[in-house]
Amino acid sequence: MAGHDHHHHHLSMCFCDLIRLLWSLVLPCVYLSLVLTVLLVLLVLGVRLWLQGRRKARLSQDRSPTVAFFHPYCHAGGGGERVLWCALRALQNRYPNVSFVVYTGDQEVTGEQILEGARQRFNITLPRPVTFIFLRHRALVEASSYAHFTLLGQSMGSMFLGWEALTSFVPDLYVDSMGYAFTLPVFRYLGACKVSSYVHYPTVSTDMLSVVRERNPRFNNADYISGNPVLSAFKVVYYCCFALLYGLAGSCSDIIMVNSTWTLGHILALWRAPSRTSVVYPPCDVRAFLDVPLDEEEDEVGEGWEELGQELGSGEGGGGGDRKCHSIVSVGQFRPEKDHRLQIRAFRNLLDRKGAGPGGWESLRLVLIGGCRNQEDEDRVLMLRGLCQELGVADRVEFKLNVPFEELKRELVDATIGLHTMWNEHFGIGVVECMAAGTIILAHKSGGPKLDIVVPYEGGQTGFLADSEDSYGAAMETILALLPAERLEIRRNARRSVDRFSDQEFEACFLSAMEPLMREMER
Repeated sequence: MAGHDHHHHHLSMCFCDLIRLLWSLVLPCVYLSLVLTVLLVLLVLGVRLWLQGRRKARLSQDRSPTVAFFHPYCHAGGGGERVLWCALRALQNRYPNVSFVVYTGDQEVTGEQILEGARQRFNITLPRPVTFIFLRHRALVEASSYAHFTLLGQSMGSMFLGWEALTSFVPDLYVDSMGYAFTLPVFRYLGACKVSSYVHYPTVSTDMLSVVRERNPRFNNADYISGNPVLSAFKVVYYCCFALLYGLAGSCSDIIMVNSTWTLGHILALWRAPSRTSVVYPPCDVRAFLDVPLDEEEDEVGEGWEELGQELGSGEGGGGGDRKCHSIVSVGQFRPEKDHRLQIRAFRNLLDRKGAGPGGWESLRLVLIGGCRNQEDEDRVLMLRGLCQELGVADRVEFKLNVPFEELKRELVDATIGLHTMWNEHFGIGVVECMAAGTIILAHKSGGPKLDIVVPYEGGQTGFLADSEDSYGAAMETILALLPAERLEIRRNARRSVDRFSDQEFEACFLSAMEPLMREMER
């Protein structure tokens, strides 16, 4: 018994010694933390003064203020790039004494080639030249660079890429036009710049959290995670922590523009800056399609397809009876979230429904039009071609990559159905273009298409929505079975409804949102 008491007394003494040791370390740790904090503050102030000195030196030589757009993939052919070029065109026309810079990672092309690409793909020509700053470390924001913790890796990588951009050129006003929110504090606090952002899609959202909580497998939630409750719980915590950091970074923006009602809801919840946030619908080149008269198109295109149908031996009848052949066109970059796999599977579902008779297999084709940003996207196209072979539809599916605007327009004008399958698409420029061109749109029943675009116009139907392979197949079958007059009514409603998404509307709203910062910069 005495031995037991002695052992207990010994443990108590050891525990007290440990407490005293830890307590003796508290004060040095506090001092060390204060010293490191002071050093960090001095370092930030030193960097800030150095960068301000560089800007003052530039202004002493060239007195015109400069606006810089951060767009590492400006040579891509997506809707985000259309926003960039329309925004630049609007600002250049309104502010002739302001210079403009674009930070890009497209080192394989020249500035002239980038501008020519914008002209060919979007029918946009800038009134004045812009300066391109070519960044060498764009791989830092590539998803392929991070096998795990991709969101965090890309976001931290964007800060380093932003630092490269800032040290290459110090602007007066910085605009993040591609959604790299973590660059905003770099330019605001280190570069002492005014900062603005145009948000196409929140990097993290409550919908993403729901997918993980409910353990649903998707392109950004691997099967091995969705099937494991422990990993799913860990990913929820990771997303929550990341959402907090994302909100802090985004709240640095002086002006926040979002592209849809869906994006607005998420950004207000995450960035918590309602007084600085507004919806600016992205520009869609609807006027380029309005020269196609819908009344005549039904007959003229039908005659052309009738000849093709006879060549294919499709016979008479089928569907609504107006066309012997129908093309179904999808417009969108070959990114995983666009879900081209669903499009191909839904097309196979439609072919199974239609069968091999008149108006069936030989009368239908699927055309996938989009841009490839990098090797990862090109590999994805190869995978999609393999899926077509696997499903036996390779002879009815056509891929068209990085096509010029005129070819895009021609395909849309000739199409019967415009197909869109992205879950929670932030907006959907391709959806609007399809509607303006006179196709009947079939979009995903979520996000921007559901809330902003494929909505009734003056009480009339403007398109169709679906959310699964079967519902897409059924909707396409329904569209093809409509009478020409019924399809024409939907197409007319759709075309009238997209005027609010024109280039002119975007430019007016964008300039209105940017005016306070531009006016302050010109003082």
